[in-house]
Amino acid sequence: MTLFRGRRAAATALAVTAVLFGGVAAQAAPAGGSPLADALRQAVDNQNFKDVIDLTPPEQGRSMHAPAVEKYDPTDMPRAPRVFGPMTPAPIHQTPNMDAAVIELDGSGRPTSMADVLLSPQYPHGVVVPVNQKQLGTDQIRYRWWDDDEWDRNGGQGTRDVLAGREQAALDFSSPYPASVLKLMVGFGLMRLADQHRINLDATYDYRPVTINPTCGDATSKPIRQYFDEMITVSKNESTCALIKLLHDQNYIDTLNATFTQLGMPTLMITGTDAGNGGHWIGSNMSSIDTAKLLLIVNGGPGTLWTNPDGSRVTRDVLSASSRQLFLKTLGDQGHNEMLSTTNWCGRAYPAPGIPQVTPQRWIDPNDGTMTVDGLYYGQDVRPCNAAAEVTMSHKTGWVDTTGSDAAIVHSLPGKNKRNYIVVVFCNLGTDYVDVNRPADPPGVYPVPYTQKYGQLGKAIDQIVTGLQR
Repeated sequence: MTLFRGRRAAATALAVTAVLFGGVAAQAAPAGGSPLADALRQAVDNQNFKDVIDLTPPEQGRSMHAPAVEKYDPTDMPRAPRVFGPMTPAPIHQTPNMDAAVIELDGSGRPTSMADVLLSPQYPHGVVVPVNQKQLGTDQIRYRWWDDDEWDRNGGQGTRDVLAGREQAALDFSSPYPASVLKLMVGFGLMRLADQHRINLDATYDYRPVTINPTCGDATSKPIRQYFDEMITVSKNESTCALIKLLHDQNYIDTLNATFTQLGMPTLMITGTDAGNGGHWIGSNMSSIDTAKLLLIVNGGPGTLWTNPDGSRVTRDVLSASSRQLFLKTLGDQGHNEMLSTTNWCGRAYPAPGIPQVTPQRWIDPNDGTMTVDGLYYGQDVRPCNAAAEVTMSHKTGWVDTTGSDAAIVHSLPGKNKRNYIVVVFCNLGTDYVDVNRPADPPGVYPVPYTQKYGQLGKAIDQIVTGLQR
């Protein structure tokens, strides 16, 4: 199963002619959802993804690439030779797969409504998912494991089921690989172990891989709390491997997956990881619905957050107050504000502005206001965007060649238009896909990794929730 593709080189401006998009007859716009759901579907459809350019089109041998490393990994892994010669960028040949969910929150953090929208070659204008508002869930999606080759060559149709018993579900959808958003699941498992007094977050963990995985790196010794911070704020893969190995050391991976199911988040799972080094993450799966529910626990509203089909009630007490506080603070220190929000490139004409968040002071040079995150220099003074910011955003991004993802808790700043919500977007448009007429990046700065349509969608969702919560 091919889950990663070769990384793109620096993108250049591209011009293309109009082409057939998706090979699917025009689908009438679905209707009949809640105001939030209908507005979310329209926002997704409005992004007009047929304008996206594929840098490694499938007819030129995309699946012949060797697996690429996870994002931010400095290791230079070899690739298999391109069987069909150099790639010639081409318009994306079909509608991408996207899973976008939003939970509206009241002022105390309790959910008031939820919407989920799927986009795919089967649903080229987006389809509203029937969501049980009490359960914050659905049994109307037949989720399939992601596979690049199946998406490219099978009309976006997957063949392996994520969950058993969904064969008769109304909707059929291949879930994009979550990339580094999977680190939320690792963090949740870590907090659960801390709450059970099985680990001490201030204790030093000696990461001693049995075998070396290039993504994971060599042996290290750090406080567990530091590994956690690095995993979330700068998406450090080596720290993630260490923590996954720690979960294996505690024989906790199977328990963690069972816990997700018991809590009513059955699509969240970490499977197939290497117990000897914490690598090999491709057996991870997440839906936007269940990821949003995980963040709902972290956000910590009072009372029952949702009720499962068996009648069990889920509350914020799944995690202790101290674990939730640490998790939320660390997400709030996110360095990679570059998908649904794009404030790391404040003031540039490209990419488009996204959710108008406060950029964490932790990464800002006090002299010139520029951002440097784990050695990546963004080159823009972000202070004007901070002065104009309207929300805080506690989130985790993720991307590889065929994934762009973001999962966020958003709260309005004092005196700004009211909005409190959780938003999660998973899509297969990763670094292999760029915009038509994408400008060259300024020299010496970290390049924009993927399409600015993510930022545009983030801004649209923020405006939708603002309008609904006024």
